[in-house]
Parts: sequence; structure tokens; C-alpha cells
Amino acid sequence: MPSLYFCILLLGLRVTESQASGLAPPQQVRLDADKETQKLSVTWEDGHASTFDVEILRTELMEIVLNETVGVTEDQSTGKHQWNWTSPVPLECTSLSVKVRSRDGQDVSEWSSQQILPGFDLPDNTDSQMYPEGKTVPVGSNMTFCCIVEEGQQFGSLCYKDTCVKENMLSRRTYAITMTNQGPSNPSGTNVVCSNEKKMIITGAVVFVGYPPLPSDLVCETHDLISVDCQWSKGRDTYLFGKTRQTYYTLNGRNCPKARNSNMRCGLEQWDGNWTLVARNLLGEFRLTDAAELGHRVRPVAPVNLTTPEVYSWNASVGWLWKYNGYERLSLICQVQRTSHLNSSTQTYTGYGLNTVVLKDLQPDEKYSVKVRCGSQKNFWKWGEWSLPLSFHTKMDRPVAPDIWLWMDSDNLGRVLWKPLTKSESHGQISDYEVILWSPEENSQQTLTLPQSVYSLPINVTDRGSKVTVTVTARNPAGVSPPANIVIPRHLPDAEDTTISKVAFNGSGFPLSWVAHANASCGYVVDWYNTSCTQDCNVEWTRVAADNTNTMVQSGNFFAGVRYTFSLYACSSESTVLLERWHGYMQELVPSRTVPRLSPNQEGSDVQLTWDQIPLEHQRGFILGYTVYLTNASHLTLLANITDPQLTNHTVRNLVLGSYKFTVKAYTAAGEDGGAIVSISLEPYTYWLIMEILVALGAMTCLLIVITIACYRKRKWVKKAFYPEIPEPKLPGEWGITQGTLDVKPSPHSMVHIVEDSVWDSSKEALVTVPEEDEEGTGDEAADTDEPASLRYYNQVVEEGSSSQRRPHASDSSASSTGSMDSGHTDVTYTGIQTSACSLAPMAHFQPQPDASQGVGGGGYRPQMQSASCPEEPQTGPEEHLQPPEGSFGGYQPQCSWKQDSPEADGDGGGLDQACLGSPTSVTSSQFLLPYDTSEEGKEHPSSASTWFHNLLTGKP
Repeated sequence: MPSLYFCILLLGLRVTESQASGLAPPQQVRLDADKETQKLSVTWEDGHASTFDVEILRTELMEIVLNETVGVTEDQSTGKHQWNWTSPVPLECTSLSVKVRSRDGQDVSEWSSQQILPGFDLPDNTDSQMYPEGKTVPVGSNMTFCCIVEEGQQFGSLCYKDTCVKENMLSRRTYAITMTNQGPSNPSGTNVVCSNEKKMIITGAVVFVGYPPLPSDLVCETHDLISVDCQWSKGRDTYLFGKTRQTYYTLNGRNCPKARNSNMRCGLEQWDGNWTLVARNLLGEFRLTDAAELGHRVRPVAPVNLTTPEVYSWNASVGWLWKYNGYERLSLICQVQRTSHLNSSTQTYTGYGLNTVVLKDLQPDEKYSVKVRCGSQKNFWKWGEWSLPLSFHTKMDRPVAPDIWLWMDSDNLGRVLWKPLTKSESHGQISDYEVILWSPEENSQQTLTLPQSVYSLPINVTDRGSKVTVTVTARNPAGVSPPANIVIPRHLPDAEDTTISKVAFNGSGFPLSWVAHANASCGYVVDWYNTSCTQDCNVEWTRVAADNTNTMVQSGNFFAGVRYTFSLYACSSESTVLLERWHGYMQELVPSRTVPRLSPNQEGSDVQLTWDQIPLEHQRGFILGYTVYLTNASHLTLLANITDPQLTNHTVRNLVLGSYKFTVKAYTAAGEDGGAIVSISLEPYTYWLIMEILVALGAMTCLLIVITIACYRKRKWVKKAFYPEIPEPKLPGEWGITQGTLDVKPSPHSMVHIVEDSVWDSSKEALVTVPEEDEEGTGDEAADTDEPASLRYYNQVVEEGSSSQRRPHASDSSASSTGSMDSGHTDVTYTGIQTSACSLAPMAHFQPQPDASQGVGGGGYRPQMQSASCPEEPQTGPEEHLQPPEGSFGGYQPQCSWKQDSPEADGDGGGLDQACLGSPTSVTSSQFLLPYDTSEEGKEHPSSASTWFHNLLTGKP
């Protein structure tokens, strides 16, 4: 109850305050809506106040949309107040309630009666709806879209283009989204769709976002000297399409229906001098103006009906017609553009009513296409349009002189070369070339006709004893070219002493420069070719004027990784002189192959690596050096960097025994090649020493074999030089030789006793002299008898110290030669036959002379040169003379000497016996055949090697 009283009290105070202020609420409040512009107009009557409070609410949810104080003056004509408000939300979306009250400072009146602007979300409108629909707005504007859901359905989503945006609930059925800073729409507009809870589209709208028109560059001109033709630029795209949204143009108030898209032009029949262009669309309009005099805006039309009345080899005339007769009095400037397969050029001509020109400096036998455009020469404004092209073909003319050059393939062989004539040089189809070789010294001439596909002539310098002048001419249907001459001198200078430098490619060519030469009367020639080419090389050359000392060599035939040789020649009327040479690469690359023939060689604890240089065609750059690596699995350890490209070996020192793998790479300015790999296993050096010894022995063996074969093939000469034939000894007197049967009965004085000693010591054996018993008489015969003495020998065991007990008698032979025979139980004792030493005396002066025609006797035979010395004491000779059987021998038989091994050889008084024993004697003579040799060499047996060599020389087996 107290609260009720309190409320009544407050209400009473409020009424009392209102009555005390004296402000009456606004009357006759009315709402007017412009839904196209979303403007709400509120009018009311109030004769006293000028300030009002306005409050706008969404009727269904009673949410305040606007509550602000505004100043509104009374319209004197109507006595009403009017206030306008633009709603950010389409007025169709939901119902709005509006009320107004007067304000005077802090005093306010009562609110006016509430006025409602009904929306389309009332229950009687059950269909789904979307607002605004089909509206056009400028780019960058903000816009609110609302969706009224069908009665009985649930709202799902609102999507702008393909993006769904968070919605705002305005009423039970109305939902809204706001898009800010909208971008240009596509030609069909931007779609906004509304879906229900089942994601089914229930309604939608289209909005067009674009720009107002903004044309530029309005220009008006005349073509016929009467009418006007205006053009302008469209400017930026409005992004608005369709009949109602497109841009419309008017020129001086006249519509321009043909102004569409890129064809922004409009014409008037008469020249006004001032023009105004207006461009308008739904978002706004734009104005352009232009002004000019007629004579300053003349732009002639394109010429028509072009013709070529006269066409020659080097010139032609071109004519045309004008569409308007007024051009006959107009000073014109015209451009004629001619185009051929070589180039395109433009020439300018002037004149009143110009309609004919002459084209000069044309190329013979060339097809041309020409077109013409003109402009006003006085107060030139713009060039007119180009005419349609006209084609014509010039006539042929004789060719130009060929560019010839002499190229030497070797010291004696060369080629006379000439460049193929281009179309601009041939002046027609070349039929053939004529080459004349003329020798002024020999007064001889040779003429050759070569087909048009041949551009060289081989020559042999050695076949010509004098200088020769070569003349080359080209022929086509129009005539023969001027001659081109080159002189082949009698002797060509040697080019080996010419210095060679390096030149680098700079992107456009090879820059060459040199010092001026006094003999370059007709300039210089630079030729170049592939350095690795050896036969039929493609040679190119260029000529340089005599006053130039540099040039840029350019060609479409330069390739990366190829070395080219450039040669500079001084040209004169007599001959050419080689001045300088260069090597260069357009682009250096890494070598295309590794170093060839890489091999290791062990030298003790060192390994020497050797290789060959990479062939020139595979270098692909200047070889700057080599790198040597030790390879461990995939890791390379640098051992040496050889900066001398001519050095192709390297020694790796102080290695321990084991296996090693080495990699050698050649490198250029572009980098290293793939690398050549070689492996080696180090072994102890002793094996190598043994191998060297074996190799040396093998070499000596081969040398001895070669010497032996040579001696065998020349054995007759060697035998004659070192072993001449010894003639048969000739005895004094006449010896009658009777042929008869040989009596082989053994001589009684030459016996061989086979003695078996029952007591035999194999460790002590010798031949012992046994005196012969007096079987046939005593030793009273003379000592100088020719009968041979008889010595008998047998084997016996010689005891130590028994030498003195076994000494023979003085009448025995002075000494005996003994030799032991290795036998099991039986020993053979040989008895030597000889005369006393004194019997040699008569033969001291007899020395038989060798006869070269006779063969040499048995091995070991040596002719006697002098007799042995005879002692003073008389010797007891043999008891009787032994006469040789008649007819037994046809000469003499040499006997080999033997070594005396008799026990008595060491006894006293053995000197004489030793002098007489050991010399071979003839069967038919008691004289010694060989003198006694007191030296040690005379006592030795002939070696088996000398016997073999002697047999070799004589051809015996």
C-alpha cells in the first residue's frame, strides 16, 4: 500500500511540473516513407518550440533505433515542422514507432501520440521477402540486407556472394546483415540469399555496385573540312551494365547513341567551335568540354585506289585518290611506308593536293608493299588513317662483285672462297660463277665456270711457279657482276711465328684491336674458324676499313664450348700479310671428357702419375691447369693444383705400402671435369729390384743370342779371321806312299796293360810308369833313333811318401804323363810313345807354314813352332826303330796333348822328362808336333767351350 501511494505522489508531481512548464506536446504527427531512398519524413504542428526530442523504436521488440534532440524550424507557409531521417535498414524490414516531444532547455513536453510505420513482416504478409531488391550503389558504400522469413519457418542463414555473415534479429520474422565497403560487382550483380533452417534458399536479392562515369580527353576534329567528329576516352569502368544502369552520352545536348564501349565518338553535321559532352548513369554524371578553330583540327582521311604506274630496278612511282575534293586546295604532308623481306622504312613527301610520289633506293628483284597516310602541313594536327597496302615487284639488275678470300688448308693446299650473294646483292637469281686464273709472268689464263651452289675453288700453291691473280664474277639473267680479284703470291709467308693471344666474348661479339699497319692500303681482313677443324673448315671473314684499328666480330654461328681462331691480315694490291692471331670462346664450359691415358708408376715409396692432354675438341675452354686428388670413398683430398696446363705429370711422394686411388681433373674458367680415376697398390721395392735384374739378364741373354746367330751366319768369316786353316806338315825328302792293306797288328813297343790290383785304395790312385823288360835286346842303340820309346803305365795305389821309392831308372823315359780313370775295379794304363828329347834338335828350324786352303784338323791341335831344349846328358833310346807300315797313313795324325800326372813328375831330375813328355807325336814320326809350353796355359786341357765354338765355326755337330 505505501508503494502505491508513492507512485500516485510521483505522478501528481509530474503532472504539476508539466502544467507549470507550459509546453504542449506536438500535434498531428505524420510519417511519410520513401522506400527507394530509405528516407523517413516526420511532420508535426507546434507553434512555439524549435527544439524537439525524436525517438524511433522497432515496434515489435520495442528496441530504440534513434533517440536524439533536433532543431526544426516552422515552415511559415504551412505552419508545420518537418524532419527527415535516412534509415540504415530498409523501411520494409520491420515496423517502426515514432514519437516527438517539444524541448525548451531543460523543460520538455509530453510525448506526442506514437505513430507506427508498418513493415512487411506483419502477420498478414506470410511470404518470404528480401530487401532491398535490385538496388544500385557506389563502390565502397555500406549496405544492410534483411530477410523476412515465411510464416511458420525458422531462419537459417544470410549469405553475401558466397560468404555467410552473422545476422541480427529485427523482429520475430526479420533478420538482417550489414556489408561494409562493398567492391565492384560483376555484370550480373552481386547475389544475397536467405536460407531456412534446412539450408534451403527461401528468398534473395541482387545488388549492383559500381562507379559513376568519368570520361576524359574529349577531342573534336574534321575530316571533310565541314562536319565535326568528336572522340573521348571512356575512363574507368563503371561495372554497371544493362539498359537502365549503363552510361549515356550527349554532345551539345544531342544524344550519342553510337557511343558504346571502346567506340567513344560522336559527330555533328556542322562545325560549332565549342563542344560539351555529358556522361550520366544511375550513380551520377560527368561533363567535358572542347573548343578549336576548323583549320587547326584537320585530319585527312585515308587515300584510296593506290597504283604503281612505273616500276624499275631501283625506283618506282605510287599514286592514289582522295575521297573529298576539298583536299585539292589543302597543303598536305604524306608518309609512304614501304616494306620488304629485308626491312621496313618510311619516307615523307609534301605538296598541295598531293596524290603521287616516287620511291627511290629500292632493291632490284624485290617484292615491296606500300601504304600511305597524310596530314595537314599547315597547323598540323594529326596523321590520317593508313591506306590499304599495295604490292609490286622491282625488276632485276646485274649482281654486285663477290667478296672473295684466300684460305690455306695446309702449307701447299688452299681454297679461293667467296661469300654467297644475298638477295640484296644478287639482284636476281644467280645462274653461275666464272673464275679466271691469270698469271702475268707466264702470260697464261684459265677460265672455269662453276654452278651457283659452289662457293670455293681448290688450289695447289706448289704447282705454280709465279703469282696468280684470281678473278671471280657472278652472273644472273640481267648481266655479269663487276670482277672481284685476289692475288696468290709465289711464296706464302710462314705463319708459325705469329703471336697468338686470347680474346673474350663480351656478350655481343669478340672485340679485336691492333696497331695500324703501313701496308694495309685496301684495309684489313679478319677471318675466323673452328680451331679443332682440320679439313674443309667453315671459314668466315669480314673486312675493316684501313683507317680503323678495331672491330667487333659478330656471327650467328658462334657456339658455347667451341674454340675459334681469329686471324688479322693487312690487305694490299699485291698480297695479304698475316699480322696477328687470337683464340677465344663465346662461352667456356667444363671439359666434356677426362684426361686420357692416366697411368701410375711406382718409384720406391713415390707414385708418378702421367696423363695426356685432353683433345682440343673436348676441352671446351682454356685449360688452366690440373688438380690431383686422393680418393677415399666419396671424399676427395686435394694433393696438388697444377697451374701449368703443359705439365702432364705429378709425383706423389713418401707413401706407405697399400692401395691408393687417385683422381686427376682438368679445369677451365667454368670449372673441373668429371675426373679420371686410377688405382695402384704399392709393393716392397725389392720385388722391383729383382724384376729389374731379371729384365737385365733377359736383355743380356737376348743380346748373346743375337750375337751368336750373327756369328753363326758369318761363321766362315769368323773362322777365317780367328781360326785360319793349318796346312799339313811336310817332311823332308821324298816319302813313297804305297797303297796297301793296313796291318792292324799292335806295335810291340806300344802296349796298353790292363792291371787289376788286388789291393786297391780308391782314395789313392795314379798312373805309374813301368819300365819295359829287355825282350828284344838291350838299350845299346843310339839315342837319336827315330824309333819311338815305349812307356808302360798301370794304375797302382800310391802311398804317402813313396815317391822316392818308385822313381824309374835313368834309361827310362824322363817323365810320364798319367791320368786316372774313374772305374770300379779295372783301370786302363796308357803307354805314351815318344823319342828322347834330343831327337827334337834337328827339327828346331823346321816350321811348317799354314795353308789357308786346307782344313783344320782335329780339335785341340796346334802346330809346333820350335823344338824343346835338349839336355846335355845322353839318353838311352829304344832298342829298335819302329818303321811305319807301308801304305798305312796318308799323312799324319795329330794327337791331343795331355797333362802329366806321373808320380815321378815331382821327383828330382824330372826337368828333362817333363820337357819331353806331354806333346803329341805323329804316328809316322818321332818328332813332337807341338813345342813345349812352359807357361801354365800350355799345360791346361782345351776347354769344352772353345771346342764347341770351334765346332760351331766349322759347322760340325
